[in-house]
Amino acid sequence: MAAPARRSRVANLSVAAKAGARIVAALVLACSHAHADESSFLDRVTGWFNPDRTPGEPSTPETTPYKITFDVAGGERSIRSAITDASNLESLKRQAPGSVAGLMRRAVVDRDRIVAALYAEGRYGGTVTIKVAGHSPDDPAAFDAVNVARQAGPVPVTVAVDPGPVFKFGSVRVLDAAGRWPVPEAPRPTQMRLVTGEIARASDIAGAERVIVKALRDRGKPFAHIAAKDVVADHATKTLNVTFLVHEGPVATFGTFTVSGAQRLKPGFIEERVGIRPGEPYSPERLAKLRKRLSEYEGIASVRIRQADALDTNGQLPIYIDVTERDPRYFGGGAKYSSTEGSVVNAYWGHRNLFGGGETLRLDAQVSWFGRTPDAVPDANPFGYRAAATFLKPGIFTPADDLIVQTAVLREVTDAYVRDAVTFLGGVRHRFSDQLSVQVGLDLEQSHLQDWSGSNDYFIAGIPVDVAYDTTDSPFDPSRGIRLNATIEPFAYLGNSGAGPLMMKAAFSAYHAFDEDKRYILAGRVAAGSIVGADLLDIPPQRRFYVGGGGSLRGFNYQSASPRDAFGRIIGGMSFVSASAEMRVKVTDTIGIVPFVDAGAAFASEVPDFDGLRYSAGIGLRYYTALGPIRLDFAVPLNRQKDDARYGIYVSLGQAF
Repeated sequence: MAAPARRSRVANLSVAAKAGARIVAALVLACSHAHADESSFLDRVTGWFNPDRTPGEPSTPETTPYKITFDVAGGERSIRSAITDASNLESLKRQAPGSVAGLMRRAVVDRDRIVAALYAEGRYGGTVTIKVAGHSPDDPAAFDAVNVARQAGPVPVTVAVDPGPVFKFGSVRVLDAAGRWPVPEAPRPTQMRLVTGEIARASDIAGAERVIVKALRDRGKPFAHIAAKDVVADHATKTLNVTFLVHEGPVATFGTFTVSGAQRLKPGFIEERVGIRPGEPYSPERLAKLRKRLSEYEGIASVRIRQADALDTNGQLPIYIDVTERDPRYFGGGAKYSSTEGSVVNAYWGHRNLFGGGETLRLDAQVSWFGRTPDAVPDANPFGYRAAATFLKPGIFTPADDLIVQTAVLREVTDAYVRDAVTFLGGVRHRFSDQLSVQVGLDLEQSHLQDWSGSNDYFIAGIPVDVAYDTTDSPFDPSRGIRLNATIEPFAYLGNSGAGPLMMKAAFSAYHAFDEDKRYILAGRVAAGSIVGADLLDIPPQRRFYVGGGGSLRGFNYQSASPRDAFGRIIGGMSFVSASAEMRVKVTDTIGIVPFVDAGAAFASEVPDFDGLRYSAGIGLRYYTALGPIRLDFAVPLNRQKDDARYGIYVSLGQAF
């Protein structure tokens, strides 16, 4: 008579299993094998966080050194690594337990941790045998055997593991917990990463739970959750059949929004910016966007959004917004150094909520030292300065409209010119969405400028239109998403050009993290610009395009990759193009290295001439702080010309782009 097919029903428990340099969230499935029942498995988990203690058993002050040996059948390197990474006996072997009981606890816990590691690799038919001084840790005689063995030296501990075969996913079902019928809105197996025939890793089952709950909540069911799971390993077919029992809950609409914690902000400031009316369909995505939008106001330190535990009498879901405000006043400073651009020191003072409506004011005072004699004006003082005031008024017309004004008095020293100026830039920014905004403004400048041709006074009046689109996850150190900034500025008056010229420029950046911990990030940027409707020499030098230095082409002198006159003097261009690529690698949580390549140049024509591109490459060091990364870059030109620098060094706060 044929033997019945062997199946084991497995219980679930989420654990974290360390695997090499990565942490794998493993779903612990306790099989009904003869060597471990479900209750003992759950009881043992409670001791995992302190494997040297055994509740109810006395400890002695005598330590118990041991020597561990692993015997893994099959010899697969990945399996052996997963087993040793999961083992407390291995990771804590240099910290001898304070008692025999402590060693036994490590052995008992290790058995379950190794089983969990096998499940994470899709091995559900494996066996784990741990012997301490030749005895199972469950054997009452093991204590006496260990006491005898430790008199002669380290106690021998052996871990024998037969991983068993690889299991593949069989049937995967998502059923209603009450009626046991299929849930029509459940995600597909491919979306859950539980595809029939693929390796049945336990971590994928845990991930599928999150996918299911998110899918149902995205469909307006805020109380959806996994009620239970039924996971069965079929040892005859080497398949794992998974059934999720789901409690969907009712479809909900948003109810009232209640705000707490906003003390310095005017009443109604937060409510006006919610943008969600009672009765609209529930959406966790809209709540996430609301939280992000409110957190962008400088006066708000944190935003927590909670939903009620039940629908109200109208069948709607009340939402609670808990706000923590920042101190209104702040001050600080910064500095940066470049071997090609000189040094800059900046101090600032600001107010985050000037009149109670989220208005911000920031005053900046900056001094700079060019570091060498400017080429265009050899007898000029290399000292520069900038004093600026920036004011922002949220909600000037509607909650989506902000007034932004900045005025500055400055002296700028470069190789191409020396400028003394008063500037004004003001405009209204309208947010069409959390990612897209457009700003229309007024650009005014009165300046006195010295260059190779002598001294000139310029008046400039333009109407810039700025478009910003940003899907990145951080404004200072992005790891995912894209960022686009574009400006079109027609000039009513542009120096000797008069009215009519049009300036266009744009920069596009993209970021991609290759891992969940964001330790490997590929970043790229492309920028270009053009001025049409004017002759090159009629355009004020400060409004021409320049490339070179830490902001565009590292390794080259500031502005040096730009058009020159017959005498080799930098005059700037009417168009430019630049590109950069970086691989940002975190070596530790605070230290990173960044190999990079840059390319670019400015051109005298209205359209870039790509034959004149200059190239550089280098390596950067990053020190990550709470305020952002501190950047140290070293770059060298790859197609260096006669007057180019041999290298460039750049130190500043923040990434290069």
